[in-house]
Amino acid sequence: MSDPATVLLEEIVAGLRAQKELAERALLQLDPHEWHARLSDHGNSVAVLVRHMAGNMRSRWRDFLHSDGEKPDRDRDGEFELGDESPETLWRQWEEGWRTAFDAVEALTPADLTRTVTVRGRPQPAARALIRQLDHYGQHVGQILFLAKHLRGASWQPLSIQARRARDAASEER
Repeated sequence: MSDPATVLLEEIVAGLRAQKELAERALLQLDPHEWHARLSDHGNSVAVLVRHMAGNMRSRWRDFLHSDGEKPDRDRDGEFELGDESPETLWRQWEEGWRTAFDAVEALTPADLTRTVTVRGRPQPAARALIRQLDHYGQHVGQILFLAKHLRGASWQPLSIQARRARDAASEER
């Protein structure tokens, strides 16, 4: 049986992979113009959420154990500005962010979980920083799913296993 720290690391990696896959299954359903659609003048678009998550990952996970997670070259406020990037450009940012995250997290050892890391000048155990990031990404993935489902309307393809089984069964009956 694995020790709890190893299990925690494995579960964090699995959780990150699940968040990435879930978001991507929603993103793949969007038409190019829908990436920049907002529900209100004060709301975020999918493009903004993707840009923000990619910027966060690039900042948080570079040199995770040795430097502040808020890097000086990050333009956090700029991540929330309206833009006109193509879905292809946003996908590249997305993939780069996730690659940076997985490279860092998969390199961690159980002993690293108790090391102190700094995020925005606040020291904390690495385990806490990992869990906070998993939670942060889950919140934004939920926003991406909500927006994508709203934007696709009747053409939305459900992402849950149960919903896919029900859809497949209904189409078999026809």
